[in-house]
Order: sequence, then structure tokens, then C-alpha cells
Amino acid sequence: MRHRCRVKQLSKPADQRRALLRSLTTELIRHGKITTTLVRAKVVRSEVDKMITLAKNGSLAARREALGYIFDKALVHALFEQAPTRYGNRQGGYTRILHTVPRRGDRAEMAIIELV
Repeated sequence: MRHRCRVKQLSKPADQRRALLRSLTTELIRHGKITTTLVRAKVVRSEVDKMITLAKNGSLAARREALGYIFDKALVHALFEQAPTRYGNRQGGYTRILHTVPRRGDRAEMAIIELV
């Protein structure tokens, strides 16, 4: 039973789900905006917020934790340089989700998730 389980399953096994979230997080930080399904956007929002919070912290332990999660090493260094100035006075809510038209093939709810 998964009563009161907060993690969305995304119809995938745990390893595939973690890889999907890692890749979506990496691409969102790299490009600033991605288009995906609404459910995936809502799940990846918390992961991106965690990475930006680590970057605002700026400690060595936070940098190593981010390097273990985000695929691109140069991207992590750029995030740790830009996040304190860009999000220094913001206490959370680093992403915005915008609903778009449903996907043509299966009418899945689509959304654009972008960094604020």
C-alpha cells in the first residue's frame, strides 16, 4: 500500500524515476525552461528547488551533493556562482509552472517549467 506516500511514482521503477528526475533537473538548470508533462513538472520542481538551495548555501559539502546529482560538472559550478546573486533574497519558489495545450498523441496535460 502507498497510503500517504509523498513521492509520485510516475509509472516507473525507482532507478528509472531517479534517472528521469536527474536528467530533467539538469536540463532545466541548463536551459532555464523545459516543456514536459504536468505531473513530471510538479515532481521535478522540488528537486530543482533543492539544488538551488544547495547552491545558495555554497559550502563544499553542498557542492559535492549537487555534483552527485547533476550530470554536468561545469553546470554545477555555474549554478553555484549565479544562485546567491540571483536568488539571494528569495526564500523558495524558484520555479514557475505554466499549463499549455494537451499533447497531440495522447492528450496528456503538458506544462512549461521555468526558473524564476
